[in-house]
This record gives sequence, structure tokens and C-alpha cells, in this order.
Amino acid sequence: MGIKTTIGLAWARKRAAEIHRKKQQAPEIQQKTFQSLIKTAANTAFGQEYRFDSIKTYQDFQNRVPIRDYEGAKSWFDRIYRGESSVSWPGKPLYLAKTSGTTSGAKYIPITKASIKKQILGARDTLMLYMAETGKADFLDGKMMFLSGSPEIEKNDYGLRTGRLSGIVNHFVPGYLTTNRVPGYETNCIEDWEEKVSTIVREIKNQDLRLISGIPPWVQMLFEELENQTGKRPLEVWPNLSLFVQGGVNFEPYQPIFDGYFEGKVDIAELYPASEGFFAVQETQADNGLLLMPDYGIFYEFIPLEEYGKPDPVRLTLEEVEVDKQYALIVSTNAGLWAYDIGDTVKFTSVNPWKIRVSGRVKHFISAFGEHVIAEEVNYAMLKATEATGAVFQEFTVAPLIREAKGDSAHEWLIEFVKEPDDYSRFSHILDEALRERNSYYNDLREGNILRMAEVKSLSLNASREYMKSVGRLGGQNKFPRLSNDRKVADKLYEFVVKRAL
Repeated sequence: MGIKTTIGLAWARKRAAEIHRKKQQAPEIQQKTFQSLIKTAANTAFGQEYRFDSIKTYQDFQNRVPIRDYEGAKSWFDRIYRGESSVSWPGKPLYLAKTSGTTSGAKYIPITKASIKKQILGARDTLMLYMAETGKADFLDGKMMFLSGSPEIEKNDYGLRTGRLSGIVNHFVPGYLTTNRVPGYETNCIEDWEEKVSTIVREIKNQDLRLISGIPPWVQMLFEELENQTGKRPLEVWPNLSLFVQGGVNFEPYQPIFDGYFEGKVDIAELYPASEGFFAVQETQADNGLLLMPDYGIFYEFIPLEEYGKPDPVRLTLEEVEVDKQYALIVSTNAGLWAYDIGDTVKFTSVNPWKIRVSGRVKHFISAFGEHVIAEEVNYAMLKATEATGAVFQEFTVAPLIREAKGDSAHEWLIEFVKEPDDYSRFSHILDEALRERNSYYNDLREGNILRMAEVKSLSLNASREYMKSVGRLGGQNKFPRLSNDRKVADKLYEFVVKRAL
């Protein structure tokens, strides 16, 4: 056992014991976090606008500060972007994390000195909990790869540093890990994702890689390139690979693919980071949920999904949530976000301790016919269909297919199969039945002959990547949209359809 492994295990056990103590005190810690955030921001422009100095209770805060997404808070974000000091948090942010995506273009989320520390702590705690539980830390003595966006930092017109979160975090990796980190800085700075993946493989295929971290679809792309260059599978090239750290998407649909790669020999640890904050970590290998971290400088609120979008929705604290209900996640943070809707939906798998699963995106749904189908439901249906038929997929998306004739409309599933089902009709039927099981509104529409059975179309391999490349979102933290309430994605994928089956 190397010296890093020995020291790492000692640190891990100490930190894990501290996390285990705090998880039982989460409501009390959340109350202290709330009071600290309010006090710290009282003299900012936002704090003065909403009279933070006289906020004594959560009810005061709820009455004064409305829920906002990026668009709703854009005037405040614009002031931060222009370099104004103490807008919603004291001073200026260290960075602006650039993320893709709203009707007004890119989003710029402030990263402060306080918030970046918690981002790093979250990644470290994920490893600490894993090491403390399993007693495994050999990866510290080998090479570790963090598949991320470019670490290059730019400055906006007002002198503030901007970059992708994964790239920003690269600059804060603890010194004791930097000598083991791959790939090199120049390789990491390559912007073209396909070129970057190819270069990474050439650089690390002969090294002793023991840990890999990244979003599953992009790690899968790396493994495919590895096989292209070497003709070998990951564990043939890296026999000491022992840990895969992943997050950012629902992993269940990718599980069969990575089970094939890892053959039961590589452990998987999950985490839940975002530009807006680091929210949750996997406590044990057997967990069905991620432990929501109460002391990362974030105050959490939860809106029941049926309340989402209402002018004055019900807002719940950690003590008020229930298991197996869908909630929109709302955060107030040490980066100056206040009652901020991050766009994710979560479901609690347990309370006390409070553990969650990310179930989807509030704007990723289908309700063209009033069914309000969400990501968790289509993921469930896909798993049922693949398990029953032995099919394997790389990606998929679901969209409404609206036709004039009554009873001729349907949900259209565009699926990129690695292994096609033998019987497309049976596959479609299982998809349809699983969705009917999970969503009563969809079932009512099927029973009333408003919708016909789900329609399946097979896409050529790598169609999802070609689509992401065409819209400038290949690689990094970007995720392929699994479902949408319009046909923008589906129609663009039609050029990749290779087989149509009802």
C-alpha cells in the first residue's frame, strides 16, 4: 500500500464520520445556513431591495423573495456580468461559469470564493465516503482522469473571468492530486471534442489509469475511441481501473453499457454538481439515492411538481418533504443566488437521512395532449423494454407526433440502438405499457383513443452525437435531451432514421 493510499484512508475515515454525524442534523444545519446567508448578503443591492436586515424567519423570506429562474433574475445577473460589486453577494465573483442554454443565450452563473470551496469539497467528499466504506484507495497511487471541458479562462468586456465550471474546477484540484492527473493541460484545452477525445486516448492509453470521472455518454465515447485505437476493451488497456465517478445524468439507462465495460470489476460513485452549487454525494455503494449535503453553503427549498408554474406555489423546506414525490429544486447560495430555480426535479428516496434522485428537468416533459410525461417515466419505460427484449441503446429522445385524424397521434421514440430488439412491435408495446403504468394521464389518453401506441424509429449509430455536434454542444457537461414538448430535436434527427416500426 502506497503512502498516498495510507494517508488517504485515514483522512477518509475521519471525514466520513463527520458527514455521518451531520446528516442527522440536516434541518438544524439548514436553518443555520439560512441565517448565515441572509446575514452575509444583507448589505448587498439584492439584500437591501428585499430588506434582508429585517428577515428573521423562513416565512419572512418566502413572503418577500419570489422564485426565479435565470430569465426572471436576468437583470441581477446582468449587473454582476457588468462588473458591479456586491450585487447579490459581497464583492465580485471570482469567476462566471458559462452554461448553455436559455432563450437569451448563454447563462453566466457567479462562482464566489465561498462557493468554489464547496464545489471542491463535494468532489473530495465523494471520494472520502467511497474510501471509508470500501477501504479502497489504490487509485491514489495511479493515474486519475477527469473528463471535463477546457480549463482555459477568458475575460469578459468588464474584466471578469469566465469559463465552463468543469474547466474552472480544474484550477482548484488539490496539489497532492495534480501529479497523478491526466490528461495534460494542453490536451485538456482542445475545444473540438472529437479531436480532444482522440488526443486523450493517445496520451493515456499506455498509462496506469485507475480512476475516471465524467458524464457517462462522453466517457462511453472515450471508451469507443480507445477500442478504435487499440482494438481492446478498457480493462484490457487499464487492468487497474477501479473507480468510475459519474454524475449529471440519470445513470440507470447507461448501466447495461457500463456493466459490459467493467465486468463487475469497477466500482461506481455518483455525485450531483452543477454550476449553481454542489448538492449531493453517494454515501454508500448500496444507496438508491444521493445524500443531500446540508452544510455546503446552500439553503434548499422544494416545490411539489403539481404546484410548479403557479404564481404563488407551495414552497417546502427539508423537514416538510415526502418520499417518492416529485419536487422542483430551488436554492439560495453562497454565490448570491436567491430562491433560484435550477431547472431540475428531484425525488426523495429517504428522509432522515435525506437522500434524493435527480428525476429530470422541469422543462423537459411532454404534455402536448395533457399527459405531462417526465424524464423519470420515459427512462423507466426504456429500461423495462430493453430488459424484456435484450436490446441495448446508446441514446434516445421522445417527442409528440400530432396528426389531424382522431386517435392517430402518438409519442414518437427515436432510439439509437447498439443492439436492436428482435421484435420491434413487442418492444413498442412494452414501452407503451410501462408508460401507462407510470403515468395515469397517458393511460387515460390511450384508453380514450386520443393517442395510439408509441411509435419507435431506429436511428443510425452516433446520431445523437452528430446532432449535438451540429448544435455546438458536443462534449463537456452537455447532455442529449431525452424528451421535449415540441419537435425541434426530433425533426432534426429524421435524417438519421434507418428503420421505422410501429
